[in-house]
Amino acid sequence: METVKEILFVTIPALIVMLTAYLLIRKTIENDREKRRHEIMLQNSRTITPIRLQAYERLTLFLERISIESLIMRTHKTEMDAKKLQAALLVAIRSEYDHNLAQQIYVSPQAWEVIKSARANSIKLINTIAEKIPPTASSSDLSRNLLEAVMEMEQEPAKVALDFLKKEISRML
Repeated sequence: METVKEILFVTIPALIVMLTAYLLIRKTIENDREKRRHEIMLQNSRTITPIRLQAYERLTLFLERISIESLIMRTHKTEMDAKKLQAALLVAIRSEYDHNLAQQIYVSPQAWEVIKSARANSIKLINTIAEKIPPTASSSDLSRNLLEAVMEMEQEPAKVALDFLKKEISRML
């Protein structure tokens, strides 16, 4: 009986010390894991944030380049008729869009949808105005009608998307 007491007298404190050591070691390991995970996330953030900002910059450029005024300034030639200008405007939009397709990886799905919508609405505007003018119209007629239509709009499609991108970037920073 006395030996059992002696064994318990030694064993119980040893078990308590062992349990305490186990809990402390486990907590230390968890803290180290959390610290490493935080460091990895911070490093990823340092790497990804500049790439994401660059994607937003490129999409901003895309939106500026597909604004109707900018498109007309770049593609309009006096010798063109309205149909040729319409085709040139559509090719320019598609080319710009294709050039920036990879940027969707770095922006939010909502931002990409707004970009796609701006592209689609710009194409729709060009086609709608081109259908309203006579087939023999000059490129100047199409240009004038497009610019008038844009002035009558509350906001040009590219401007709506640009405002959305600006808001999203301000939230990101």
